[in-house]
Order: sequence, then C-alpha cells, then structure tokens
Amino acid sequence: MQPPYILAIDQGTTSSRALIVDVEGEIAGIGQQAFRQYYPEPGLVEHDPEEIWETTLESIGVALAQAQISADELTAVGVTNQRETVVVWDRETGEPLHNAIVWQDRRTAAICDGLRAAGNEPTFAKATGLKLDPYFSGTKLSWLLHSRPELRVRAERGEIAAGTIDSWLVWKLTGGERHVTDYTNASRTLLFNINRGRWDDSLCEILGIPREMLPQAQPSRSLFGTTHEDVFGVKLPITGIAGDQQAALFAQGGFAPGVAKNTYGTGCFLLANAGRHPVHSQSGLLTSIGAGAGPSGPEYIVEGSVFVGGALVQWLRGELRIIKRSADIESLAESVPDSAGVTIVPAFTGLGAPDWDPHARGAILGLSRGTTAGHIARASLEAIALSSAELVAVMNDDLPSPVATLRVDGGAAGNDLLMQLQADFSGLEVERPVNTETTALGAAYLAGLETGVWASNEEIAGLRRVDRVFEPRLSAAERSARLHHWRRAVERTLGWAAE
Repeated sequence: MQPPYILAIDQGTTSSRALIVDVEGEIAGIGQQAFRQYYPEPGLVEHDPEEIWETTLESIGVALAQAQISADELTAVGVTNQRETVVVWDRETGEPLHNAIVWQDRRTAAICDGLRAAGNEPTFAKATGLKLDPYFSGTKLSWLLHSRPELRVRAERGEIAAGTIDSWLVWKLTGGERHVTDYTNASRTLLFNINRGRWDDSLCEILGIPREMLPQAQPSRSLFGTTHEDVFGVKLPITGIAGDQQAALFAQGGFAPGVAKNTYGTGCFLLANAGRHPVHSQSGLLTSIGAGAGPSGPEYIVEGSVFVGGALVQWLRGELRIIKRSADIESLAESVPDSAGVTIVPAFTGLGAPDWDPHARGAILGLSRGTTAGHIARASLEAIALSSAELVAVMNDDLPSPVATLRVDGGAAGNDLLMQLQADFSGLEVERPVNTETTALGAAYLAGLETGVWASNEEIAGLRRVDRVFEPRLSAAERSARLHHWRRAVERTLGWAAE
C-alpha cells in the first residue's frame, strides 16, 4: 500500500515552493519558482497575485514529478505563507484588483503616525498584540481603500474579498469556493482580537475597513476546504494553514513554553512559545496566536521581527556585486579575521523590533581606507546575528523563564560562520536540524495531524533530528561590548527618512 504523502505549499517573499512530505517527515520531492519583485517607488514593495498562483502551480508540478507520484496519491494539503502581505480580489471573477502589497512595504508610515498621534496605539496593542507599523496588513488595506474609493463602495456591497496570501491561495485552490484564513495569519493583520479569537469591529472601524471583505478565521488544524478538480484533477482536503513563522516554530517542536526558534530568510524571525495567556511585551516584541491554538484552547507566541536578514546578502550579490552567489558570502567573510571596525545596519525598509521605526534607513559605519569586500561581507553576517541576539536579550525580559537553546532554520542557517556568530553574540547554544525546511514541514505536520497521518505532537517531535550544535565562545563581557557597539550603530540610523 502506498505510504501517505502530504503536499506542503510554502509561499514565500521571493519564491513559491512545494514539497512532498512522507510519513517519516522526509522530503520526497520539491519544486521552487521565483517571481518578480515590484518596487514602484522607494520603500514600496509589491507582488503580482496571479504570478504567485502560477508559480505555486508550477512548483507543485515539479515536486510531484520529483517524488514520482500523482496528485491522487496525496492525503492532504498544508499551506504556509508570507504573512502580512495582502491581496484584494473580485469575488465573482477572482481577478486581483491591485498588486499584492508586501509585508516589507512602508507606504503606510504616515497612516501609522496619524493613528499613533490620535492615541490609538494602546487600543491596537491590547487587542492585537501588535505595533502600529506599516509591516501589518490592516493599514495596507486602509491605504488601498482610501486611495481607490470605488473599491470601498464595492467592498461594502460584499463584492470584494481581501486576505493574506493563504486566503488567496485557498480561494484559487478551491475554485473560489472558500474565503478563509487561520488564526496565525489573522493575528498579524491589526484587525483580529487575539484575546477573543475573532475579527474586531472597532478596529475595522478605526481603519475604515468593511468587515464584509475579511475571510472566515479558524484554527490552523482544521478543514479549510477541498481542492477543485480543475486544479489537480482530484479533490484533496486542505487541513493545515499557518503563517510561515508559526509553522516553523511548530515544526521545531515549539509546543510549550521555553522553546525558541529563529528563521533566517529574507528577514529573521525569532519566536518563542508563551503558553496559554498573551504576554504584553515591555520590550517592543509582538504577541500573536500560535499554530497550536484550537479546540483545546488558545496558544500565544512572542516574536521579534528583523526585516532584513538574507535580503542583505542578496543586496551584496545583486546591487554591490561583491559575490556571485549568496553562498559565496561565507568564504569571503572568512577571508578576514574580523570586520576591522565596520558595522552595517541594514535598515533598508526601516527597523522592526525592538525599535519599530519605519523612518530608519541603512548605514555602513566605521569605514576606513583599508576596508575590503571581506570586511563588508563579515560585517553583514555580524549584522544578521547581532540583530537576532539583541532580540534574544529583550525576549528574556518578557518571558517567565529565559530561552535556553536557540533552534534555527531557513536558508542562511546552513552558513556555519553565521551560526557560530549567532551563538557567540546570543550566548546560547544554537541547534541546527538536519532538515532546515521547517516552514513547509510545519504546514505538512498540521495537515497530517488533522487527517491522522500522525497521531500527536509527540510523534511530530520524534521526527526532528539535529545536525549540529554551535557553542558560544565569547565571554559575557565581550558579548555585552559587542551588543553595546551594535546599539550605538542602530541609534545613528533612527528617523533618518523622516520629514
């Protein structure tokens, strides 16, 4: 009898991916297709929703071919996605009515400033666990409806659907039958009350967003719909959805407090399980809903978001052209013993936690005539590690007990030098799994648990295997000095683009 397979759709910021996952948690096939990034103006980032859908389908085809199976041999579908990116489309035709506005986009900085000046920040923080920042979906929708009043009129008549990328994909997968999202994605919109587990009418009113636009929200482990036969030629249940970072925490065994993971992708995202009660951070961190929330009760996570991680390496490759491939940065950085006093703050689109400054901009400090490409490469890896190490320190101020071990994943987790720097600057053991595809695995595990492929979280935890543990080598005094120096550099970038 054919063993069960799960299709995991991993829709990211720069590419769409599909993985075929077997009962042992192994990847039997993988497909990946990049798509175009649109930058209409400085600080604005958009995607074409149709291109996201097309590359998703292409990736699924490649993954199935590599696994040498057909769609009718799949048991279920799981979806994970870039979270705060928002799409608006016509309910009747399914046609997108605007490019997707990406989580990195900064166009709503003035809206956030106005809401803050009006005294609304405490209201949003208490209900959503988030900051008033352009990062989140709600102000993006508010901007779109303000810029195009005809869309607001149609939205109020129920003619327009809005949602994060998971909602768009499920709509397409089900042939327009289902307009849904899960709690993890909903909790990143500035419109969802994480204390009550539902859309908040008062927040919708403040942002001027008709409730009729929004999808039905439900637990990450539940039936979201069934794929239309026109998509795969077969009906498949979609039984797991989670935003990329909550999905990765789930795959890393973050089922209870005390477990933290850091994902190194376009940005870096540090998450820790905070238990059954929301944590109100005093340190600039976010509180959201975890993938384990459901019939058994709520689950909350604490998160620190670094907007630029792997994107810094892409900049070195694509714009500065000091490396040909992203993987080349490790050897270039290792060609020098240190950064020779160079510090890079990659605030290309502002800063996330703990500063939350959309007006910050990137800087390279400490340049001298002897600065080389090697020093810039090493300073870039240090910037990624220092950004995350600072978040570990402030996260420990919010959690009941400090993080003991940092579990890592994402593409850059394969960089040994970066992982050693992360251990050095955080003072924690950094634990890298054999399989760093944890975002997709999280979606697969959620879908498989709901359909009985796996029986429990404990069985899922048993699938995880460790590749390498990186031990910290710096003394506490050295580590403190490096973090202090980093903070000095960050402070020089704050407010740079403010009028």
